[in-house]
Formats: sequence, C-alpha cells, structure tokens
Amino acid sequence: MSTPPAPRPTPHLRVGLFGIGLDTYWPQFEGLKDRLEGYLRVVAERLAKDGVEICNAGLVDSPERAAEAGSFFRRSEVDIIFLHVTTYALSSTVLPVVQRAKVPVVIMNLQPGDAIDYGAFNALGNRTKMTGDWLAWCSACPVPEIANAFKRARIDFHQVTGTLQDHDPVWNELDGWIEAARVAHTMANNRLGLLGHYYNGMLDIYTDLTAQLACFGGHMEILEVEELAAIRRAISQAALDAKLAEFRDAFDIQPDVSEDELHRAARTAAALDELVEKHRLGSMAYYYMGTGSDENEDVMTSVILGNSLLTGRGIPVAGEYEVKNAQAMKIMDTFGFGGSFTEYYAADFREDVVLLGHDGPGHIKIASSKTKVRPLDVYHGKVGRGLSVEMSVRHGPVTLLSVIEGSNGRPQFLVAEGESVPGPILQIGNTNSRYKFPIGARAFMEQWNAHGPAHHCAIGIGHNAHKLKKLASLLGIEMQTVC
Repeated sequence: MSTPPAPRPTPHLRVGLFGIGLDTYWPQFEGLKDRLEGYLRVVAERLAKDGVEICNAGLVDSPERAAEAGSFFRRSEVDIIFLHVTTYALSSTVLPVVQRAKVPVVIMNLQPGDAIDYGAFNALGNRTKMTGDWLAWCSACPVPEIANAFKRARIDFHQVTGTLQDHDPVWNELDGWIEAARVAHTMANNRLGLLGHYYNGMLDIYTDLTAQLACFGGHMEILEVEELAAIRRAISQAALDAKLAEFRDAFDIQPDVSEDELHRAARTAAALDELVEKHRLGSMAYYYMGTGSDENEDVMTSVILGNSLLTGRGIPVAGEYEVKNAQAMKIMDTFGFGGSFTEYYAADFREDVVLLGHDGPGHIKIASSKTKVRPLDVYHGKVGRGLSVEMSVRHGPVTLLSVIEGSNGRPQFLVAEGESVPGPILQIGNTNSRYKFPIGARAFMEQWNAHGPAHHCAIGIGHNAHKLKKLASLLGIEMQTVC
C-alpha cells in the first residue's frame, strides 16, 4: 500500500537562549563565570528536543554583548527567547537583547539547588569566596529589575521559577513553553486551504480572514472545486486501488456499504491527497453544494472518508467552511491532542452529560475504536448522499477549544475541560460522543454559550488548558476558561 503524501515540512522551531552576568564580577570572583556557563549548558541540554534548534548566545555580561546577542537572535530568526538568570546582572545587559529580537521572552529564575548549604557556606571562612558562592545562587536577585525594565519598555514577558535539579517541576513548565512555541511556529508557517464557500446563512462562522492571519500568521490558499474535480478525473487505477486498501485498513466498513460508493469515495480521497500535496496544505476548511454540475456534486458528496484520513494524519479538515475551527483543530493536532470537529447534539439530563458530534470527517486517531463507515441516503441539510463516518472520542479526559472573535475583532480562545464517558450514542453515521463537565451539563452549556462562540469547536484528548494558556500568551490573545 502506498504512503499518502504529507505536506512539506516547516522549518525547525528556533529557540534563543542566553544567560546573564556582570563583567565586573569575573576578576573579583575566581571560577564564577565558568560556574555560570556550566549552568547555561545544563539548560541548553534540557531544552534541546527533536525539531528544536537551540541558538545559544552564551553569557551576556555587558551592554555591548547584549547588542551582539540581540543581533544574533534576529539573524537566527528565533521564535522565542529563554533568558536564564544565572546571577545578578544589570537590566541594561538584558533589555537590548529582547528589544532587538522582538519575539516572546521567558525569564528563567533557576537557582542551582533547593537551598544553600548554610553550614558549608559559612565555614568557607574567606568572605570573598563566600560572596562568590552566593552570587552563584542569587538568580532571583535581578528578576524584579528586569521585569521593571520590560514593563516600562512595554515588553510582554513570562516567568518560570525553580531549580536546575532534574526532579524540579519547572522543567515540565519549560517543556510546556517549548510546546506552545512549536505550535505558534507551526501556525505561522501553516497553509490553510479554503475549498468552496460558506454555508449559506451560518452567520456565526463567517470570519475576517485577515484578522486570522494577523493573529496566527500562515497563508490561506483559495481553492477551486473544479481543480479537485480535474485531479479526480485523472486518478490512475493504481492510486485508486491503493486508496481502497487504505480504507479497508483504516476503517470498519459496514456490510451495507456498496462497492460503487466505496470506489467513488476512494477516487475523491486520492484526488484530495494530490490537491494537498500540490498546494502544500497543513489544514483545510470546505463546503460546496455543486448544484448545477453533476461532476462537482459527485466530488463534494464523496469527500468525507478522504477528509477523515487527512485529519488523522495531521492535516485537519473542517466542514461547513468553518475557518475558525480549522485553526482550532490545527492547534489541537499540533499539540498532539487530536482535535475533532464537533457541535452540540443533545443533552442527557438524566446522566448529566452533553452529547456533541458532527456529520462529515472526524479525527480517527482519537477514536475510541475503529471508525465505522456507513452509507447515508441523505446528508442532512446538505446536497446529496454517500458514505459517512461514525466514531466516538476515546473515553477519558478531554479539552474543548473554540477560536472565537472578541468585541475588538481579535481572535480569542474559549476552553473547557471535561471527560468523554461511555454510554449510548446515536448510530446515524456521524461522529458523536458523551461528555461530562465538572460544573454540570446545564451550567456548561450556558457558560460556554455566554461567550458567543460559533456553534462548532474542536475536541482533543487530555486536560490541556494550561498548554493552551501558554499559546494564547505567546500570541498575545485572551483565553476564556469555562471549566
């Protein structure tokens, strides 16, 4: 079976790192500079990950070195800066770095251990040695000064506080900032395909595309259904056979699915792969009726299986041309949470759960079991008939994300955490699941609705509001949390 083409890789996340010190100290306290540079090496090693390039500017100890470091970060096109506060340093050795780089900055207040060994310290006898040892522990000292300079210069900053020790939870915090920066980087390089047009009358999903690009970056490629139809017309028998084999491997195809419908969906899925590869898409929003063109209607009524496969391999596809939710799905998927397209289906007040689901593609990688393929005689509210997928999100913790528009028109995050729970679902050939929320079904729906989101959202596995909050901070947008 052939491997489906993937979008071209985006450049690695580039992380800027520098430590700070004061050049006056080096001749005064023997070994201090070497000790602080050793701390910086520890941090560099811990931050290094697959797909992450560490751009280490070393120890910055003077305004001149600060200007050099800032220029180095600009040339390196870093996405985020981690400032390791190793000892006391003047704010004038920090501000030029961040001013020149013009990217988010995380202040790392990390001392070498939990506490100074007071007995050993006071037994050193020589007060110069004692002062040098203390300076190797006083990372907290200049943080207020640095924060003051950043505030007055209108530079947003973030903080983590802890130790260099392996067991310190601060490393999880730092990993979270790296992950959030990686997602922001992916969004800034993402190409979102727009295939078709909005669903007529769904006012909540209409959005300002320029505002989306201003917030997240990336590119939006307007696509023609006729192009997809032309690609589909030329699909080879080999490509068709390969896609049919992929269907049988990925899906639980129900007995009432006809071979004709399966072939129709497979041909369209193979064409979607080529469209994605040609335009280097990392996500897509689509809707089209095709009325008046038999070929276009045939294409657009056979996309669900192909779009589900795309979503499952990291190219999320949002139906009903829901651009905002395509963004939410891409964010969730890049974090590794999944991110399945969904909306309210009903409430079960006896069990205090909310049923959410949707017709069209689902995120098959986070399904509770193998996704079923069922034939539908009618696509409710849409043109035509064809095959659809039926799945539930894996049971356990989940996070809901909606990209909403604030009163100022700038995107915001709306987030809730809950649980995907077992129980009966509607076997109508749609994705749908049962969700419990800590504030209860009634309060969840009222509080979620009060923020005025579109009626779609993205659901991913795990409780991840804390990671989404970091991403919102890096993007400079607000995040509303319901529960």
